[in-house]
This record gives sequence, structure tokens and C-alpha cells, in this order.
Amino acid sequence: MKLAWGGAEGCAEAQQMVSEKVSAFVEASGTLMTGGSPDTVVARYRERVAANTKRLTAA
Repeated sequence: MKLAWGGAEGCAEAQQMVSEKVSAFVEASGTLMTGGSPDTVVARYRERVAANTKRLTAA
């Protein structure tokens, strides 16, 4: 909802989203390059999604 309202909070949310996506990509790539399984990557993404859902629904 913060993105929809725009303003400073929307801008901050957009920046955080991009930062989180880059971080998740780097982490997933590293996991796969070091022999981790796709299941491990998916499990980590699910943890991140749950944390984001909790953060965004509290707003």
C-alpha cells in the first residue's frame, strides 16, 4: 500500500524492495554456485516472502 500512496514512504519502500531483490538474487546465486539445491533457494525465498508479508501488513 505504501507504493500506491507514493511520497517519501513509497520511495523508501521501492528502494527497499529493489535492495531486497538484489540481495536475494546474490544469495540464491551463491547457494547454487556452491552446490546448494534449488529446494534450499526456494525455502529461503519463502522465508523472505513471509517476513515481507509480516512487515507490509503491519504498516
